[in-house]
Amino acid sequence: MTITQKTPNHDWDGKSGDNWVTHQLRLDLMLEAFGDAAMKAAAVEPGEHILDIGCGAGVTSFALAERVGSGGHVLGADISPQLIARARADAPDHTPVDFQLADAATAPFPQGVFDLLFSRFGVMFFDDPAGAFAHMRHGLKSGGRLAFVCWRSAQDNDWVRLPMAAIRDIVPPVPADPMAPDPFAFADPARISAILTDAGFDEIAITPFDAIIPYGHGTTRDEAIDDALELAFAVGPLSRAFAGQPDDIRARAAAAVRTAFAARPGETSVLIDGAAWIVTARNPGG
Repeated sequence: MTITQKTPNHDWDGKSGDNWVTHQLRLDLMLEAFGDAAMKAAAVEPGEHILDIGCGAGVTSFALAERVGSGGHVLGADISPQLIARARADAPDHTPVDFQLADAATAPFPQGVFDLLFSRFGVMFFDDPAGAFAHMRHGLKSGGRLAFVCWRSAQDNDWVRLPMAAIRDIVPPVPADPMAPDPFAFADPARISAILTDAGFDEIAITPFDAIIPYGHGTTRDEAIDDALELAFAVGPLSRAFAGQPDDIRARAAAAVRTAFAARPGETSVLIDGAAWIVTARNPGG
């Protein structure tokens, strides 16, 4: 789940990229069900050529490569040097996959070569989303497909809702622009449809998908809750809300967030609710 457009709050070539590398295994486990659902909707066929947008450490690219087989190919693109380096290091031998350090919104990909544009949570941070999708659409073959998964609203997703509600009286929330590049920039399905229509796609379908997310990990319940707390402060809105805050404020917040996580079920992970859209579309023609 990495980003294809740099924003002031998400330095994917800096601290954010480092944090994702550090916590990669836990984060990929959290997002696995959503990526699998998007791949199912994409209906990948052997021999296809795929662009994986915001590929992160390559987990989705490897899964796509298994589906296309030796006759196909997957190109994973991401703006984080740290995550591209991890993806290249982890790539199995003889797998039909390559990785490119690139912003998919502007990168000079070859035109008309891809059967599928795919992304797992990698398309919500474009400054000009319609322009970015129009640019990427030129890489599709006539009749080629688009499939991605994106978050619904923050209120529907416990990985944000629980910790941010817990700290509301400690650090007041900062109003957010729902149209700005952000994990929840595509929460409104009408906006998604308008963006893709403006970008030249047709046959747009937007379907809700819900899954239980295993957040954090430990051999005991207490270890799992502690790990979930560490993850919340390292990756996500808490890491930005508490940047520069004094230790006493951070301590109060940590206690409040831990209590919120402890109210959720789970033994080796804290089990929380996740809500996304599965989006598919087609490049006209073909």
